[in-house]
Amino acid sequence: MSLPSSDQEKHQLSIAENTDIHHEQIKQQFGLDLADIAAHAPSLRGRKLTAAVAFVAGTGFTLFGYDQGVMSSLLTGNQFEASFPEVIVEPSHPDHATLQSFTIAIYEVGCLFGALSNLWVGDKLGRRRTIVVGGGIMIVGAILQTSAFSFVHLIFARIFTGYGNGLITSTVPTYHAELSPSAKRGRMIMMEGTLIVVGVTIAFFVNWSSAQWRVPIALQLVFEIIMVTCIGFLPESPRWLVKRGRNAEAMAVISAMEDKPPTDSEVQRTYHGIREAVAVETSSQGSLRELTTGGRSQNFRRTVIAVVFMMMQQLTGINLVTLWTIVFQRLGLSDVNARIASAANGTEYVLASIAAYYAIDYIGRRQLMLFGATGQCIVMLLLAILGYINNTPAQIVSVVLLFGFNTFFAFGWLGLAWLYCAEIAGLRTRAPTNALSTASNWTFNFVVVMVVGPAFNNISWRTYIVFAALNAAIVPVVYFFFPETGGRSLEDLDVVFALAYITGEDPVKVSLRKDVPLAGSREADEILGVSPGVQYQSSEKPPTPSSSPGKARIPV
Repeated sequence: MSLPSSDQEKHQLSIAENTDIHHEQIKQQFGLDLADIAAHAPSLRGRKLTAAVAFVAGTGFTLFGYDQGVMSSLLTGNQFEASFPEVIVEPSHPDHATLQSFTIAIYEVGCLFGALSNLWVGDKLGRRRTIVVGGGIMIVGAILQTSAFSFVHLIFARIFTGYGNGLITSTVPTYHAELSPSAKRGRMIMMEGTLIVVGVTIAFFVNWSSAQWRVPIALQLVFEIIMVTCIGFLPESPRWLVKRGRNAEAMAVISAMEDKPPTDSEVQRTYHGIREAVAVETSSQGSLRELTTGGRSQNFRRTVIAVVFMMMQQLTGINLVTLWTIVFQRLGLSDVNARIASAANGTEYVLASIAAYYAIDYIGRRQLMLFGATGQCIVMLLLAILGYINNTPAQIVSVVLLFGFNTFFAFGWLGLAWLYCAEIAGLRTRAPTNALSTASNWTFNFVVVMVVGPAFNNISWRTYIVFAALNAAIVPVVYFFFPETGGRSLEDLDVVFALAYITGEDPVKVSLRKDVPLAGSREADEILGVSPGVQYQSSEKPPTPSSSPGKARIPV
């Protein structure tokens, strides 16, 4: 039933007055125009935007896993060995074991240089353009690998492809974290870890087929083209936009992420928190030297945590296990049975990582890290004992234990490494910190892959003892030095570190407190020692308290 004409006029007048009030509020509080915000609104909002970002980020990490897994399982194929005899390990050529490891590991060298180059290009290009550049380089690299007819050609192509992957892996987690609501961020980025394994598993299934080795390598082009094409339809990170002074566009993206109007208190709080973070870091020098600063920002501590985390992820021994086909052959399986076991192991790995996806936002980051490292240490000790026994029953149990190692790693260190490093850094140093942490990952990835083959040839089962000791050492490092990041926005963590600095408390203990003010509140501004140039507005209704750590809502 329609309203009488007089009532309709009053209703329309009321809407117009509310719009004018909101317009003035936004303009007065943030210096933004609602029409300008609306002009920059993304075409996707809410769940659709979150799903689209997850799809593109997931494609990038599926590509990462596929490109890593495809070569390790091709090495033992007859067709590949016929094309590149340098990788055939035989008594007459014992040095070929090193060349075999080198063929896999040289890819990590390219990734290392790609990640390091992000120190300079990441913030200049922005998150989206960096991913597009990295994807374009990988497309060219995939074509070069597919067309390789000599060992030197293959090695160059793998370095070139790795460079592009280094750009992607040091950018995608940051981009995904910055475009995810804090309540969903853990699950969204943990899914990237699952998709790494999906990529590796696809590589093993493809390589187990009768296809020529060039076909599996060329298949990565599908992922690369999808990623580069689809990211053109997504918005830029609101954090990067604020850093560049594109505030109306940033507000529009935040509004789309939350699927709420710009006048909503939570949208304004998120935007205010980002402006707050920019205000903190604008006062410091704008160079890579910021990574070494302390004070309220604690940039040096946060950078070291991220770099050490990625180092520890590789020192768990996951790449010993990821070289599944080779490891299973060392346990006495035939070439065909080793490939079957590799494919089954990959499938189980995917299932375990999916379970971790559901656990991350309920259990917390630290608990999962500790659980994973402890389980991995126990598995490595058991593998060493069974390797010493070295009979058929022991080999069968060892195969089962490799499945167990993957389960512990999936829960504690697979997707969590990429999530945690994207969370722990401040806004201004997030791109260079992720570049360094990713470079650390690729450096120790290279070291482990290069060492594993010769280590098994020289010390055999004792290799497992080395990795058991490394996993044992990880436990106290995580417990004493790694703060909890779950349940907080990216800007809330700035408040955690600043509060720890001011009070002289351990950041780990502060991160476990539930009374830390939220970013964007007056109390947080006082802790951070900044005035972000935003006028505070009292809310009509106080925000709803949350049970997550650090989510005690403080009215602004």
